[in-house]
Amino acid sequence: MSIFQTVSGKAASQYTIANRLQIQHLLNPKALSQDRQIDGGDVVKGLSQTPKSLPPRYFYDDRGSELFEQICELPEYYLTRTETAILQGCAAEIARLTGACEVVELGSGSSTKTRILLDAYSELEYPLCYVPIDVSAGILESSARELLADYPSLAVRALVSTYELALKGLAPSRLPARMICFLGSTLGNLDRQECDRFFWQITDALNLGEYFLLGIDLQKSPHLLEAAYNDRLGVTAAFNLNMLEHLNWRFDGDFDPTLFEHWAFYNKSQCQIEMHLRSMRSQTVQLRALDLTVEFEENETILTEISRKFDLNLVQQELRTHGLVPLQVWTDPNQWFGVLLCQMQKSC
Repeated sequence: MSIFQTVSGKAASQYTIANRLQIQHLLNPKALSQDRQIDGGDVVKGLSQTPKSLPPRYFYDDRGSELFEQICELPEYYLTRTETAILQGCAAEIARLTGACEVVELGSGSSTKTRILLDAYSELEYPLCYVPIDVSAGILESSARELLADYPSLAVRALVSTYELALKGLAPSRLPARMICFLGSTLGNLDRQECDRFFWQITDALNLGEYFLLGIDLQKSPHLLEAAYNDRLGVTAAFNLNMLEHLNWRFDGDFDPTLFEHWAFYNKSQCQIEMHLRSMRSQTVQLRALDLTVEFEENETILTEISRKFDLNLVQQELRTHGLVPLQVWTDPNQWFGVLLCQMQKSC
């Protein structure tokens, strides 16, 4: 039986978790050779330019993924709880609008919010197929196994991959439709050009009539925004600094994280939070696997993340230009966050 053939009721007990779980590693040597963004070319480019930068993908080794899950529980970090509350209120309507569909989640992490959607589809007695995509193999497998234990009729095909590789290589859905989910306002990590390219990738991965579920953080008080990225416990700082440990491990580097500090602020002109790592002294760092030597001046920074804050109307206009037509938009009472269900309605 294919993992995409679902089982229900008593029949589900005949199938172990192993029967219903498939994990495909796209980040293998062959894939690495085909994608320069994974082989360290993006690191060389980012650390060789002025000002220096690094892609946010390097936050997410296993330790980074664990730290991000802790960030989501912080009192200052309103994003997760606000989006979760919205999803709890609209999940049943999402399930009714899409009908039975395969749920694909980009950057799935612990898949906490996915449970809200799975519960809604279960309530309507729809078959459950889930395709989580994440670069962290450890958290991907652990969260998938927890879901399979709690949902006896669920089939999971997990992809250890970047978004780009996964969207190119999605197998055909075995259910009538597919819904790609991009939650947590991760869209804000992309600049305008990257965002435009990402929407085209979503368009290419969907058939006419299929769905895209998007969560976005909306524009609000800078004080509220900056507090969310400078928590009192220092978890966000640890998350930011862990990127250096990840680079050390992946590329045989000698970054000393104690010689860098976390710096996050709201850039009003760009409507975005910026996270940096600031060198506390002049220093030289090597990434031997990349044959790269990097010189830092005192107080020089590495931009590690932007988090754009969106105008809801402008985002809807942009989605339409890619053939992704918003069917429903939900927000919280404070208008802090938005969740949009879009349908692919034209070929672009």
